[in-house]
Amino acid sequence: MLSEKVLAMTKQKSIIREIFEYGMERAKVVGPENVFDFSIGNPSVPAPESVDQAIYGIMKEQNPVERHGYAPNAGIPSVRETIANSLNRKYEMDYTANNIFMTNGAAASLGILFKVLTNGAEDQIITFAPYFPEYQAYAISAGVHLEVIPADVTSFQINFEVLEEKLTSNTKAVLINSPNNPSGAVYSKETIQRLAALLEEKQKEYGHPIYIVSDEPYREIVYDGFEVSYVPHYYDNTLVCYSYSKSLSLPGERIGYIAFSNRIADADVMLGALVQSARLLSYVCVPSMFQKVVARCVDDTADLSVYAENKKLFYQALVDMGYECVEPGGAFYLFPKALEEDANAFCERAKKYDLLLVPSDSFGCPGHVRISYCVEPERIKRALPLFKKLIDEYKGEK
Repeated sequence: MLSEKVLAMTKQKSIIREIFEYGMERAKVVGPENVFDFSIGNPSVPAPESVDQAIYGIMKEQNPVERHGYAPNAGIPSVRETIANSLNRKYEMDYTANNIFMTNGAAASLGILFKVLTNGAEDQIITFAPYFPEYQAYAISAGVHLEVIPADVTSFQINFEVLEEKLTSNTKAVLINSPNNPSGAVYSKETIQRLAALLEEKQKEYGHPIYIVSDEPYREIVYDGFEVSYVPHYYDNTLVCYSYSKSLSLPGERIGYIAFSNRIADADVMLGALVQSARLLSYVCVPSMFQKVVARCVDDTADLSVYAENKKLFYQALVDMGYECVEPGGAFYLFPKALEEDANAFCERAKKYDLLLVPSDSFGCPGHVRISYCVEPERIKRALPLFKKLIDEYKGEK
């Protein structure tokens, strides 16, 4: 008999993956150039040349046993020290290697922390809609409750009124994602400061730490007029989850880290706890080769300016057509309102024009759609007339 919990999850397939797979099948019929797939957040720009140079250098300089051998559970010390030093330069922190734990991307970071920060079904982690749907899977794995705060759809900042109602003595962590997937929203400095002040107050009231888990895979993708605050500056009990999937365009290599300062609660045992939690996820170290690669490219990024140009082109064109959309401050997603109450029905109608969009229900924010614009600019230009036909069709029915 298979696990009932796992079998239940098979009935909750990823809508993003389903649409992506539909697009591949549709391309066989009409040709890939005629399918406008905006479903998946797969970086469209190549990794920087420094990544290839790092790989070549490691292959040339290190013997096979060294370059492919096991790494320590927490990560290669020199790599962790390099990352710590980079963060110290960027954000005026005081990290050391012992404040960095290497992970298989931000997803593994979150799965590890859901286990480390909670003790059972009574505990809760709070997050905010719209949110990345995999957060629910991490909660199921850890056996804890994920409390979702409804979205403020006028700005996609934190809905503090509801948050204050939902905070309880069972709250062990608050999970934030800025720049946000799927809305592209960037939390303002005022939002972060208000959240920090509220949690400081609640920590004293409840007599235990409440951690902020800051999910930051899109940290480097931020646009003019917006600023991504470094959360540990405002709240000591912060754990930062980072991935090189977007900044270096390395999603398939699964490489990232958790960072925490020595001012965090339980700092003396945090690294050891992270190691043991990773064991519960059945891995003992992150791939050695790409730990060494990211250390050599630690201050580099792919050409992220492409996303800024795509956002400028796509967002303004949709708004001019009449779509309602909060301007994204980062990441590579638009999150406009659907043109009818049922976002799933809207996305089905969009397929008539071979526009593949993701309905927002699984993001905890019904009535919207996610549009991933990590695509070639030419594809956006060719898709825009189809978005115009789609909205004109709805207007014609009124």
